[in-house]
Amino acid sequence: MELLSSTKSHGGWLKRYRHESLSVKGEMTFAIYLPPQAETQSVPVLYWLSGLTCTDENFMQKAGAFRKAAELGLAIVCPDTSPRGTDYPNERESYDFGSGAGFYVNATVAPYANTYHMYDYVVQELPHLVEANFPVTDKRSVSGHSMGGHGALICALKNPGKYQSVSAFAPIVNPTNCPWGEKAFTGYLGEDKATWNEWDATYLVENLVESLGESAERLPLFIDQGEADNFLVEQLKPEALEAACEKVGHPITLRRQPGYDHSYFFISSFIDEHLEHHSKALG
Repeated sequence: MELLSSTKSHGGWLKRYRHESLSVKGEMTFAIYLPPQAETQSVPVLYWLSGLTCTDENFMQKAGAFRKAAELGLAIVCPDTSPRGTDYPNERESYDFGSGAGFYVNATVAPYANTYHMYDYVVQELPHLVEANFPVTDKRSVSGHSMGGHGALICALKNPGKYQSVSAFAPIVNPTNCPWGEKAFTGYLGEDKATWNEWDATYLVENLVESLGESAERLPLFIDQGEADNFLVEQLKPEALEAACEKVGHPITLRRQPGYDHSYFFISSFIDEHLEHHSKALG
């Protein structure tokens, strides 16, 4: 790994690294905040997945999470949102597909199938890299915003036992049924919509028992959604996930926050409560 920067904050250290990734077959960048406790002991990790157009820097610079993370002894790891350095047709023509918009899936359609394997990167490669090189435990939680909220939910639902807790801010909960998801899934996964379901949190919740059996893990979902979010009705549709959870008895806390929009002002207002939620689960 190549260290790009190192900055002290609230007694801990924010570090950015670049490395060669096997999952995306190219360079990837991620950031890690190590709380002061990491100087003397191993600490648990929260993986944060960012939204459309973001890099690893958006959350680290805007969320205001370090004071509470330092207090709780919680490391935070934030990857980039897509491979970089490729030059595929249409890859940079819009904000909601291609560069900066990997959607945390494993693409199956050429040319994106060659490198856009963000799911494998986030779930397998990055935790292995972090746990091998930093003073952290194998206790993990996952959270995210918007596209990253979708990513956090599917990572947790598809991998029982891997994460101790999951939360999300304004997640895309039903991507098979909204313009952002339909565009991305068509480009990454193809026209056969039956193949999209395994990347849809609402579908995964509805079919959890069928796919994993009666002993399927029912990790509680903790979600904040701003009521003044411009994307609420057309793209986010939290009521779809809420209905699915009610149908199958899956635990969910969906807090609708009056007046809040889709921005990092919203995230920074409630990030402490999410960190406390994860810290409790991580012990």
